[in-house]
Amino acid sequence: MDALTFRQRTILGLVVREYVKNASPVSSRALVEHYGLRVSTATVRNELAQLEELGYLTHPHTSAGRIPTHKGYRQFVERLLGDVKLPLRERRTIAHQFHQARQDFEQWMPLAASVLAHTTRGAALATAPRAVRSCYKHLQLISTQGRMVLFVLVLCGGVVKQQMLTLAEPLNQEALNEVSDRLNQHCNGLTADKIQSRVCELPPLEAGIAGLVVDIMHRTDTHTAGVVYRDGLSEVLQQPEFSEGERAHGLMRVMEERSFLEAILADVLGPEVGSVRVLIGGEGRWDELQACSLVLGRFGVSGFATGALGVVGPTRMLYGRAISVVSFVAGLLSDLVYDMYAE
Repeated sequence: MDALTFRQRTILGLVVREYVKNASPVSSRALVEHYGLRVSTATVRNELAQLEELGYLTHPHTSAGRIPTHKGYRQFVERLLGDVKLPLRERRTIAHQFHQARQDFEQWMPLAASVLAHTTRGAALATAPRAVRSCYKHLQLISTQGRMVLFVLVLCGGVVKQQMLTLAEPLNQEALNEVSDRLNQHCNGLTADKIQSRVCELPPLEAGIAGLVVDIMHRTDTHTAGVVYRDGLSEVLQQPEFSEGERAHGLMRVMEERSFLEAILADVLGPEVGSVRVLIGGEGRWDELQACSLVLGRFGVSGFATGALGVVGPTRMLYGRAISVVSFVAGLLSDLVYDMYAE
């Protein structure tokens, strides 16, 4: 980064904030008048020119005002933004919503996407937490008719698999409960490979069902694409940056193409839980994201199960608010995932 003077940092921060608010190029006169700067417009104009020469600002050919470049936004996020937190009242409201949904795993991700979209007025996405390796949690066998049995397998992380089985001979519900109980005691908390290594210790019926469990868990481990929950896309598409179809294309790809999103998450976030990352204008890696910024976070329990969430919008984004809400919601979800595994 180029070394900026205190005044240059101040002016750059004001340009970013003013442009984010109004979506119009910012002039030296507007800065002096709106922010009470104790310098002349000529001085501010010289500083704007210097910031443009350094690559932090640019200006449309029809305007004397400046707008931030991707480099300017990056400087703002990393050096000028500071530690921004959501107001206490909003944090309490959001925390209460997740507290109410703590027993309903299916509601966590839709709620996260809704909260992010509503709080930032941006497009939001959230992926369900996925176990690094599937672990057995609970099995239930339910008698239906004759030799037909409903097989319900619950894995750590909330994944539920069910299918119909046809037994060699009919068993009543009491006998099925005894089979389920023995398997639950034998397999609790184990991975597919560990269950496989213990199949030989089981009676024939339990061994056959355990073999099915292992097959399901192996297939789950090799299935990388999780469900993506989305919210707020229509509102973001109304922003002036996306009035042209070509600029909206990158935004649509992030929100609609799972493989594209997963590639970005893997490259930007990695597997670590906790920190929030900001991707501005594609950072030279994704040309279709020139008009977009993403604020992304990973939640969950490292080494067990993790998911991702984030806000997508124009580069003219309220970065402080987006970063703070992504960080806060990721923390709430991590606590929920931790509690689920602790149980």
